[in-house]
Amino acid sequence: MGALNRMKTTLPARIKSIAVSIAAASLLAGCATSGNPKDPIEGFNRAIFAFNEGLDAAIIKPVATGYEAVLPSPIRTGVTNFFGNIDDLFIGVNNLLQGKVPEAFSDFGRVVINTTVGLLGVIDWASDAGLEKHNEDFGQTFGRWGVGNGAYVVIPVFGSRTARDTVGLVLDVAVDPVAKHKPIAVRNTAIVLRLENDRANLLAADKVVEEAALDKYSYMRDAYLQRRRNLIYDGNPPREIEADAEQADRPVTAEAETVEPRAELVPVTPVLMAHTEPAVAK
Repeated sequence: MGALNRMKTTLPARIKSIAVSIAAASLLAGCATSGNPKDPIEGFNRAIFAFNEGLDAAIIKPVATGYEAVLPSPIRTGVTNFFGNIDDLFIGVNNLLQGKVPEAFSDFGRVVINTTVGLLGVIDWASDAGLEKHNEDFGQTFGRWGVGNGAYVVIPVFGSRTARDTVGLVLDVAVDPVAKHKPIAVRNTAIVLRLENDRANLLAADKVVEEAALDKYSYMRDAYLQRRRNLIYDGNPPREIEADAEQADRPVTAEAETVEPRAELVPVTPVLMAHTEPAVAK
């Protein structure tokens, strides 16, 4: 429990420096290539992945399992909706930055409806009113603007990212009202509650990953990259071509034939999903 308290106290203060450092390291990783153009620092990433898996197994997953067991489903749904309502505001901002004005106004409409009649977002009336929930963040916005992936990286606690998405994560955290909330005790409680609620929402996917993946690291990496590409192009990505070195098709291997990542079933950030879209809960 002491380790969890230390983690929730230091996480908000250190995430920016961690993310910037990892992004810089990945951008300068040409001298330490693994031979895989999309994962040039694979050795480093695997070490961080192992750390995250250990942290998840020792602290975060057991707490999330207890959280799921103790709290009834309607309460957990309300928690998911509450934090999702906060996310909708910045999803709308990113839709505006991407030039998707109707979607942005829909997002802002969701915030107005759910914050008022939805009791600060605890009840998702907006979905019942036909306002679709979207999933946008600054990493996706950079991708829509033409910024390439950069190297694939694994960040302590936050898990899978690319260099571009790591920079986006810095901005996501910088504008996150939960991370800025005062008093500090309330902020820390809210951060841990969001973390454990997100992790609890992924418990059902754990078995899928464990049964499907011969190499869990590769499985999670490929699923993350597939999902991000799909999100950037709103579910309709263009055909990959050789000129796109970061997304070029690889030769099919025996492992690839056996293990085909299904991004929609994979917890792409095994420890913490920051500003990602949960299943729409009502």
